[in-house]
Amino acid sequence: MALERYFVDFTERDWERESVSGTVRMAVVGVGGFARERALPAIDASAYTDATVLVSGSPDSTREVADEFGVEHVIGYDAFLDGVLTDTYDAVYVATPNAFHGRYATAAADYGKHVICEKPLETTPARAREVVDACAEAGVTLMTAYRLQCEPTVRRTRELVRDGVIGDVVQIHGGFSNPLLANTTPDTWRLDADLAGGGALVDLGVYPLNTVRFVLDTDPVSVYASTTSTDDAFAAVDQHVAFQLEFPGGATASCTASFDAHANSQLQLIGTEGSVWIASPFGGVVPHEIVVESGDMCMEYTGRPTDEVREEFAYFGYCVLTETTPEPDGHDGLTDAAIIDAAYDAAGSDRRVELV
Repeated sequence: MALERYFVDFTERDWERESVSGTVRMAVVGVGGFARERALPAIDASAYTDATVLVSGSPDSTREVADEFGVEHVIGYDAFLDGVLTDTYDAVYVATPNAFHGRYATAAADYGKHVICEKPLETTPARAREVVDACAEAGVTLMTAYRLQCEPTVRRTRELVRDGVIGDVVQIHGGFSNPLLANTTPDTWRLDADLAGGGALVDLGVYPLNTVRFVLDTDPVSVYASTTSTDDAFAAVDQHVAFQLEFPGGATASCTASFDAHANSQLQLIGTEGSVWIASPFGGVVPHEIVVESGDMCMEYTGRPTDEVREEFAYFGYCVLTETTPEPDGHDGLTDAAIIDAAYDAAGSDRRVELV
């Protein structure tokens, strides 16, 4: 099999099938570090999106950020909920702490605005379902912000799996770790179980979870997990997690995540006839370094990284403008919320949990 063809036009946007004009005006709800450092530059760089409103708990101090990115309007959360300036934006990017995702996503839907919401969609499956239902009833686009689904290396991996290049997938190994307290303070909302909905599994483990589901194009039938927290700072949430997913046909994915380990990420798929290895898939900037073995052939590709956040907003804007349902839609986020909930159940009961 000619592996070379998978590396030709490696960064091609295979979802960009038609020419469209115009941009989607975005209100960014929650102007924390990720929104300032990654999302706003990406929205600005995308040809299909433009930030027109920032929604912040401190509008005065956010004015400097607005000026940096040429955003005309800054309002508070209450003003957003009251429908102030709804004529100045078409869609909303929700980047608040997890427990507030539903509040602002459903408010946006009530005003007829499209929604791209950070993962997890909400802190429980029931609350995630409310977001999905609200957007469906309003007839607006809902996308869960799984940026790796827009990243070329992951998309090419899905193609390799779909085409049977490595045979039937048997084992997957994925991991993501990051020393949380090295980059933030102990009062971060990520260590508050009520605000975050969980710890390492929710914040980091969701990346291999969703990526594995995406590349296999199927959902797991069962999950087993274990969590540990040895540091007092992580008393309310899981500091480390290990979980195993079983898929139809018997393939298994063994995944780990940690809030208190050296920054690292990895993904490997092993099939009956070959394997795929991706360097640092989850760390924020995928380096486009992939090794594929198929039978007695081996090919390595290394290229310049693509800004996956820019690709994510470009994809969202394109879907809104073309009235196309995004692949990482609300149901995708809801499915992960249900699997995460089952994983915590499995960890608490020390048993494998079947997924309906």
